[in-house]
Amino acid sequence: MVLYLVFILSLLNSGYPSVRLTKDRPHCFQLCESYPYLCSMVSEEVMQLVDKGEMLPLMEEFYTIQGEGYHKGTAAYFIRIGGCDVGCHWCDVKESWNAGTHPPTAIESIAMNAAKYSDTIVVTGGEPLTWNMGPLTESLKAKKLQTHIETSGAYSLTGAWDWICLSPKKNKLPVPEIYPLADELKIIVYNKHDFVFAQEQAAKVGPNCILYLQPEWSVRDKMVPLIVDFVMQNPKWKVSLQTHKYLNIP
Repeated sequence: MVLYLVFILSLLNSGYPSVRLTKDRPHCFQLCESYPYLCSMVSEEVMQLVDKGEMLPLMEEFYTIQGEGYHKGTAAYFIRIGGCDVGCHWCDVKESWNAGTHPPTAIESIAMNAAKYSDTIVVTGGEPLTWNMGPLTESLKAKKLQTHIETSGAYSLTGAWDWICLSPKKNKLPVPEIYPLADELKIIVYNKHDFVFAQEQAAKVGPNCILYLQPEWSVRDKMVPLIVDFVMQNPKWKVSLQTHKYLNIP
């Protein structure tokens, strides 16, 4: 509810004609009941495009080196989509949570920019699966680009992906259907209980899913020795580090 409200607030400044949302959008209708004045001013055209995934709240896009997981060390173009209600207290990109602070951007523009830099495109957030990723991945694939996603799995999978990095969070677990589709499982280790959580999550993914434990950055000095010991005792797991932070790159 809050996520859609802040997103609508951002759209009020779009300059489009004023219309009223109706019950044909059930995910927005409850918001309209609570805030009829706001909804009466929202552009029907923009909301249709957002609903379809043809516009997305773009926080940032940049070309860099993938620093984590299986593809670490690979040059990649990152597309960071705003909006997330998972609420990890240690999140290092909390400015991505509020979708309303990031402008609705046409996906074709996003895809055209991406194609200028790299064949490997990483869609991250925020939580990108808050939105329909189908049109974006269709546009990227039309340009012969590889599509990767980094997601908590909290929402149903949309889009066509060449690589799915699933990073579950305790306070909003993945939807069941995404587990067997994950290419890599990345568990962020903030405390000792996260090792228990990791084993629970690993039991749900497919047999070919690559398993990673990654220390949360602020407690890395404390957690790295524990992760090393755990991986040595449980060699199906691998260590992932945020190498881009050591390299001081985005």
